[in-house]
Amino acid sequence: MDVLVVVDMQKDFISGALGTKEAVAIVPRVAEKIAQAKKAGKTVVFTRDTHHENYLQTQEGKNLPVPHCIRGTDGWEFPPQLAALAKARRAAVYEKSCFGSTRLASDLAAAPDVESVELAGLCTDICVVSNALLIKAVLPEVPVSVDARCCAGVTPEKHEAALLTMESCQISVRR
Repeated sequence: MDVLVVVDMQKDFISGALGTKEAVAIVPRVAEKIAQAKKAGKTVVFTRDTHHENYLQTQEGKNLPVPHCIRGTDGWEFPPQLAALAKARRAAVYEKSCFGSTRLASDLAAAPDVESVELAGLCTDICVVSNALLIKAVLPEVPVSVDARCCAGVTPEKHEAALLTMESCQISVRR
């Protein structure tokens, strides 16, 4: 099984509380990547950053005091074109309260037939790198890759730094 992991493509990271022009720019490319994955028979899963009203009292909230991805808010949702693709694919959605999804990594490790994992999404330097490293740690012999054209970081410089970090950890970066 080949897997595409779409990381945190939520409105708050695209054009909302923590949005960037780079994040806005990758939405059509991510939508096309999902469509191509469908044609290729890949399994597509999504992660969803999920916080609650007490976000500012959490460890993350104290370090990043910008409420975002609060469950049930518009910013927590996927943009319409990606939401439609997730629904059409009946894709699994892994809600996570921190940067990486340990449940996703565990599920992939338990699957008997994972042949490759590719990641795309937001933010390269936080959640994409966290999930990529978790997956590589539990599946060291499985090729793990990141499509840099379908990712955006907090800043372009942090995006590049995260890509270099992943390359150092034997994660293939497609530019």
